[in-house]
Amino acid sequence: MRTYNETAMQASPERVFRLASDVERWPGHLKHYRSVTFRSGEAGDGIVEMKAYRPFGALRWPVWWVSEMRLEPERGRIVYRHIEGVTSGMDVEWIVEPHAGGSRAVIVHEWKRPPVGRLAASGIIGPGFVHAIAERTLLGLKAAAENGKGGD
Repeated sequence: MRTYNETAMQASPERVFRLASDVERWPGHLKHYRSVTFRSGEAGDGIVEMKAYRPFGALRWPVWWVSEMRLEPERGRIVYRHIEGVTSGMDVEWIVEPHAGGSRAVIVHEWKRPPVGRLAASGIIGPGFVHAIAERTLLGLKAAAENGKGGD
């Protein structure tokens, strides 16, 4: 299963990367995030637990996962490996790069060996949860980056 999300932003790559990598502040920018906490390591490099909601109309489905997180600021990359939760084994790559006077942010989720069936992973979890939450995350960070809130 593979999902791809991308958005352009009218903010510098440095600003976007700062917002994207400061995950503990995400609940302040992103309404669908309940909490983000580092279990070990330092902010940006370590084991991070993320809790969010996936809205379905009035229903807010709670989701959570734990990831190993690694920053590669010189490459504009943030890399995650999900190690707990339904999406355990999923690899995630964020790329932030210059684009059209601003930035382009890309999130790729790849799940080569889902512990659930491939049909459930590709037909439900991928598009209904992973892609949908990543899209909300990018749009929320875009709003924060472009309106000058957060990241500084």
